[in-house]
Amino acid sequence: MNTVTPAAAGASAADGVLSGRTALVTGAGSGIGRACAVALAAAGAHVHAVDRDADSVTEVAHAVGGRAHVVDLADLPAIGGLPGEIDVLVNNAGFQHVAPLGEFPPERFELMHRVMVTAPLLLMQRCLPHMKSAGWGRIVNVSSVHGLRASANKAGYVAAKHALEGLSKVAAIEGAPHGITSNCVNPGYVRTPLVERQLDDLAAGGTADPLASVLLDRTPVKRLLEAEEVAAAVLWLCGPGGGFATGSSLTLDGGWTAN
Repeated sequence: MNTVTPAAAGASAADGVLSGRTALVTGAGSGIGRACAVALAAAGAHVHAVDRDADSVTEVAHAVGGRAHVVDLADLPAIGGLPGEIDVLVNNAGFQHVAPLGEFPPERFELMHRVMVTAPLLLMQRCLPHMKSAGWGRIVNVSSVHGLRASANKAGYVAAKHALEGLSKVAAIEGAPHGITSNCVNPGYVRTPLVERQLDDLAAGGTADPLASVLLDRTPVKRLLEAEEVAAAVLWLCGPGGGFATGSSLTLDGGWTAN
C-alpha cells in the first residue's frame, strides 16, 4: 500500500490557506481524489475522505490526519450519514464503461448517473446550508474533457459529465449571493487506475502502443496529466486567488480540446 503524506502535495500547496476549513472529498482512496485529499490537508483543511474501498480510504485519512468514511455513493441513502458541516466539497468519485451506444447497458448508464450526478446533488444539498450560514463555500466538481466534448463508446460517462457541468453552473448561480463558488475541473487523460485499466483493455484488444496511438493521439502535450496537477487546480479554486471564478470549467488537457 502506498504511503501518502501531506507534503506529497508539492511545494505549490499554500500552507495554511485553508486553515480552519473542513473539506470532503469523494473517491479519495486513489487517483485524483487521493491527490486532492493530500493537497487540501497540506493547505490546512481537515479532510473527510470518502471512498467505497475501506483499506485505501482509511490509509489516506490516517496519512493526512483526517477522517475516513467507507461509503459507496451508488447507495444514495448512505450519503445521509456523511457530515454536512463542510466548507469545501470536492465531487470526484466516478468510473468508466466503454461500449457502443447501441450496446450500452441501461443499468450501467443509470448507475453512472447515480454516482456522478445524483450523488453530487445530494452532497451539495447536504453541505449548502452550512456554507450559506458561514457565508463562504467552495464546490469543485471533477468533471472531464468529456464534460465538454464527446468520444465514441462512452455514452454513460459523457452524458454524466455533461450533466455534472450543468449542475455545477446552477450551484454557482444560486451560491453566489452567499459567498459560495462552484466550478468544474476538466482533466484530459490522467495517470490514474481508471486510465491504466483503459490502456490494459486497449492492449488486450490488439491496439499497439495505446498510450500514443489512442489516448495521446490528438494531445499536443505528449504525456499523461498527473493527479497532483489536478489537485493543484482544485486547491487554487478553493484559495483566495479563485474567489471570482465560479460557474467555470477549468480545462487541463494538454491542448486536447484545442486540437
